[in-house]
Amino acid sequence: MTIHAVWVINKAGGLVFSRSYSDTLPALPLNTILILAGTLHGVHAITSRLTPGAGSGGMEAFEAEGWGGRVFLTSTGTKFVVLHSIPHTGLEELLKRIYEIYADAVMKNPFHTAEMPINSSLFESRLQGLIAGVNT
Repeated sequence: MTIHAVWVINKAGGLVFSRSYSDTLPALPLNTILILAGTLHGVHAITSRLTPGAGSGGMEAFEAEGWGGRVFLTSTGTKFVVLHSIPHTGLEELLKRIYEIYADAVMKNPFHTAEMPINSSLFESRLQGLIAGVNT
């Protein structure tokens, strides 16, 4: 079981963080990743409208051949996406831990502007440690 990548998508659909943690999936150009993140944001918005009601947050997971993705939507509209191998367990807990690291290392930084790209070495190092523990 492997975590391939982590994406953070702001509430407007812009990719603000993207890191790859394995070489299993093919390396993609940044423009392709930006397009995929924007598409995922749009699909997530559409699926949230298909099943209206309390607790309907849109698409939570998707699968492809041999890999999948899990989406965690925060109350502020920020999406955390984990691309992973199949099968993979404990993704909900992993996403919550990533969100905790984000809240602690990024949102408490007085120099970070919300909705803008994440440039935090503390966030990256703590995230790297978390993913390294999962991928072992």
